[in-house]
Amino acid sequence: MSENTTSPTAIGVSAWWRALGIFLALVLFIGWAFSASMYEQLKAQIHHLEAKLVEIPQVREVSVLLDEHQAPAMLLTYDPKNQKLQVQRLNEVKEGREQALHVWAISDDDTPRLLGVLTNKYKTQQLDVPTQAIEGASSLGVSVENKDRGPYDGKPLQPWLFKGWLVQKAI
Repeated sequence: MSENTTSPTAIGVSAWWRALGIFLALVLFIGWAFSASMYEQLKAQIHHLEAKLVEIPQVREVSVLLDEHQAPAMLLTYDPKNQKLQVQRLNEVKEGREQALHVWAISDDDTPRLLGVLTNKYKTQQLDVPTQAIEGASSLGVSVENKDRGPYDGKPLQPWLFKGWLVQKAI
């Protein structure tokens, strides 16, 4: 008679399986920590960009002033939050030594209000203009006036050098 000899089998888990289980648990924990860190960094970036967006000027009114040949001469944009009118020259017209460019807001009844004087000949300048000065204006204009003897009675002495419609920009 032949005997079936079977060796007793070990009951339990192999050391390799234990090591694999510990390794996978460690990988899972590191992955969770990494994703939580990335989520917090993304939230911080979103908050930073939201704060930066609040600081960016919001242009609400835009005007392109045209010369006598109907060519663009100046681009004017108004930021009501900072109350700044940015004036950008688009042509090469320069005023004389004794002259200055005066920027006007013109309402529907053709009453001009002086917004400011361009004191230098740089391509881009900013003027401090309160929101009330722009309200009710349908167009903007620029006249050339004498530096020393500017406009009297709140009206330009010279004809419009440049003029254009004031457009409310949709947000």
